[in-house]
Order: sequence, then C-alpha cells, then structure tokens
Amino acid sequence: MSLRLSKGFTLVELMITLVVLGVLMAIAFPSFRSTIRSNQVAATNNEVLGLVSVARSEAIRNNRGGGVCPSADGSSCNGSWNNGIIAYGDVDGSGGFNTGDVVLRYTPGRPNLAISSAVTAASGITFDSRGRRRAAANQSITITPENCRPGEPRRTLTVNLSGQVRAVQDTCS
Repeated sequence: MSLRLSKGFTLVELMITLVVLGVLMAIAFPSFRSTIRSNQVAATNNEVLGLVSVARSEAIRNNRGGGVCPSADGSSCNGSWNNGIIAYGDVDGSGGFNTGDVVLRYTPGRPNLAISSAVTAASGITFDSRGRRRAAANQSITITPENCRPGEPRRTLTVNLSGQVRAVQDTCS
C-alpha cells in the first residue's frame, strides 16, 4: 500500500476557485459600492457639522461673530458649496467674511458628492456674538451622492434661528 501526498493545486482546481471568486465579487460589488457612497455622505455630513460648530463657537468666543461659506480656494467666500467650505471668525463684526477675518478651517470639495444650499457664497451661514444665526429664515445644506439614485442616502443640515444644527437623514427620490 503506497501513500501519495499532494504537493499543491491542479490547474483545474485553481481555475474553478477563480471562477467562484469572480462570481462572488460580481454579486457583492454593487452592495459594497452603495456602502462606500453612504459612508462618504456620512463623513462629509460630519465634516460640515464640525465646520458649523467651530464657526458658532468662535462667534461666541470672539464676541463678534463667525460663519461658514462656500470657498473654492480656502481663503475667501467664492464659488459653490461643492468646491469647498470654510469656517471663519468675524474679526470686525460685520456679519460676513471680509479681508482680515480669520479662516479657522477649510474643507475642500469632495468628488462624487453634491453639496448644495440656497445660501449664497456672499452671505454664507453667519452667527452673531451670542451664537444665533443672523438670517431670518432657516438655512440648510444638503449633501447627496453625485447623480443620486432613488434609495441612496441624503443628509440635510438645518441651522435654526438659535444657531442649533439639526441633521436629517433621508433618501434620494
């Protein structure tokens, strides 16, 4: 009785393993892609929420005001919300971003995400010395995946008159 030990895989076994692995990946990839897009929306939501919180805290700390606004270059309020966002301290108490105001933090735009707001670059979302929002109506920022399909996640940050931020998670329609 002789015993023969195997020292590896045959080519047929290796090919069958690769085919099975390919089929499993083809099934899992769409779900994984959805998870990645959901995590990108959540991470950007948290970044924007952090920017608004920093601006509000600085507004109270410096006793003059602060805010957030869209910024393409990280040093002025210009462009669209997709290009990037800055949080600033309003050194002169003017109620907007001017030369001499301090940029506290800049977050560049994110590829594959759409950030939108009815708030213009010129005004941004500003806070007074007590941390209250300066504008009369609620202001909001919406974060969605680019080319958002029904069922994909969407986040909306709304700043109320007292300066409190409320984040609402829903889906694209």
